[in-house]
Amino acid sequence: MDTVWVDELDGETAESVRALLRAARDTDGRPELPEQGLPGEFRGGSHLLATADGELVGCAHLDATGDAFGRQVAELIVHPRRRRGGAGTAMVRELVDRTGDRLRVWAHGDHPGAVRLAEHAGFTRARELLVLRVADAGGADWPEPSPPPGVRLRPFVPGQDEQALVEVNARAFDWHPEQGRMTVADLRATEGQDWFDPAGFFLAEDTGGKLLGFHWTKIHPANPNRFDGRPAGEVYVVGVDPGAQGGGLGRALTLAGLRYLRERGLGQVILYVEGDNAPAVAVYRRLGFTEYEVDVQYER
Repeated sequence: MDTVWVDELDGETAESVRALLRAARDTDGRPELPEQGLPGEFRGGSHLLATADGELVGCAHLDATGDAFGRQVAELIVHPRRRRGGAGTAMVRELVDRTGDRLRVWAHGDHPGAVRLAEHAGFTRARELLVLRVADAGGADWPEPSPPPGVRLRPFVPGQDEQALVEVNARAFDWHPEQGRMTVADLRATEGQDWFDPAGFFLAEDTGGKLLGFHWTKIHPANPNRFDGRPAGEVYVVGVDPGAQGGGLGRALTLAGLRYLRERGLGQVILYVEGDNAPAVAVYRRLGFTEYEVDVQYER
C-alpha cells in the first residue's frame, strides 16, 4: 500500500475521491455529497491518498488551518471493500507524523471500525456532536413563534445581510470550534450551493433594523441509508447575539424554522448539537427531538 500527500486534486483524482466517498455513503449513509464536486469538508487543505494495486482505497483530508483553538482537524474514509486491511492505520500514522499532537479526527456516526482504529492509535474521545431528530414533524405541536416585544422576523436578503449576520454569528459562537469563524466570503460561497434558500433563513431584528439573531434551515434530499430513506429538514444554525439572549428570541426563531420546514412538507427534522451543551439539548428535547446518532472527534 502506498500513501501520498496532495495539496491540490486534479480532475481525475478528484473524481476518484468522489467515487470513494460515494461508496462510503452507500454503505454508511455518510458523507453527504453535493450534486457535483466534493463536500465542503473535503475542499481545500491537504489530501492524503492511500492506493493499493492502482486503486484508491482510502482518503484523509487535513484542514491544516485548524479550528478556532488551533487544533488541526482531519476527515478519514476507507473504501468499504478495503476496510480492516491496514489502510486506516497507515493513514492515521501519516496524519500523526504530519501534525503531532494537535490533531483531531472525526468519526461520523461513531462507526465501530473508527472506534477500534482510534483505540489502537492511542486516541481518546474529545467531543461528541449529537444528531437529534423529530421523526414525525407533521404530528409535532409547534406553536406560532412569539418574538419579544419590538422584534420582528423576516427572511435573509442576499447581498444585504451578510456583514451583519457574520458579526452576530461571531459573537454568538465565540466558543465554538468551527461556527464562529464564518466569514462573509464563506457565507456568500454557501449562497451558491444548490441547497441554499433565503426563504428558509430567518432573521430577527429590532425596530431600528439591528440584527439580533437568526435561524438558518437546510433541506436534505432522501438518503436511502440514513433517516429512513426520507428527505429531512434541518435546524442548521440558530444564533442569538449575547445581548439579546434570555428573552425567548432563540425559541421564537427555532419555532419559525420548524414550522417553515413542516410547511415545506418535510416529515422529519434533524439538528446537530454539542453533547455537553445541556441547556440546548434540554430545549430541543422539549420540542420533541430525540437522539438519532452521534459524531465524535477523537484526539491524541
